[in-house]
Amino acid sequence: MNRPVAVLIGPPGAGKSTVGPLLAALLGAEFIETDQMVEGTAGKPVSDIFIADGEPAFRDLERTAVAEALRQHPGIISLGGGAVMDPRTRQRLAGHRVVYLRTGFAAAVHRVGLDTPRPLLLGNPRGRMRELLAERLPVYESLARITVVTDDRDPQEIADEIAAAITARIAAAAGEGAGTEGDWAGEEDEHGTG
Repeated sequence: MNRPVAVLIGPPGAGKSTVGPLLAALLGAEFIETDQMVEGTAGKPVSDIFIADGEPAFRDLERTAVAEALRQHPGIISLGGGAVMDPRTRQRLAGHRVVYLRTGFAAAVHRVGLDTPRPLLLGNPRGRMRELLAERLPVYESLARITVVTDDRDPQEIADEIAAAITARIAAAAGEGAGTEGDWAGEEDEHGTG
């Protein structure tokens, strides 16, 4: 089975696109973003899909991309910020090594840059970002097997921390080390808190 090494989740600006390739390099894995898969399928940027086809069309493409990535990609997968809001996607994530890159509002706004084309932030970008974070944070937290704070941290340091946690937990699950409670020994069991 081509089980992903890890699935990165978090809001826009959490650092998934930056940390993901670094993590993949550390673990000798490939990196893929579901937004890029969607763009490849649609033949246009995510922002154009939102504008021309609407959010429901994008979410359908995204759901399919996530399912395909979870089924076929053995490396590091980065999900779009809103992908976890789909109930079928949340079910598919059960049993996977889900890593939540947690970031605060100020850091997310700074990294996203509210002048960049983000379809869900049209109108009142700052207010909309607050709404998205409030809506999604509980979902990110409920899915996470490990949570890493990204605010004011170097991306390589974040990738190093995640790689160490994943390596230790895989070793513990394989019986190669003294695992601790909450480790991923029973990968299909309840979520640990990392």
